[in-house]
Amino acid sequence: MSKQEKLIARLLTKPKDFTWDELTKVLNHFEYKQISAGKTGGSRTRFIHAKYPPIILHKPHPGSILKRYQLEDIINLLKQEGLV
Repeated sequence: MSKQEKLIARLLTKPKDFTWDELTKVLNHFEYKQISAGKTGGSRTRFIHAKYPPIILHKPHPGSILKRYQLEDIINLLKQEGLV
């Protein structure tokens, strides 16, 4: 099992300590590109893909741990699109 596969499997368990960096690695694996929401976007970040719907999230701060609802939303979208 590759590092990416292990990271995806970890995401699917909805761990309480899943980080922003881990999420960006997973989404990059699925060819999502991260773009900021503009000058006044603050911590909002958009992940775009040519074929799939965008994923829009607030980057966690001051820490880097994602909230459970964020993980659930991302997992649901990835499953809906047949990526996991």
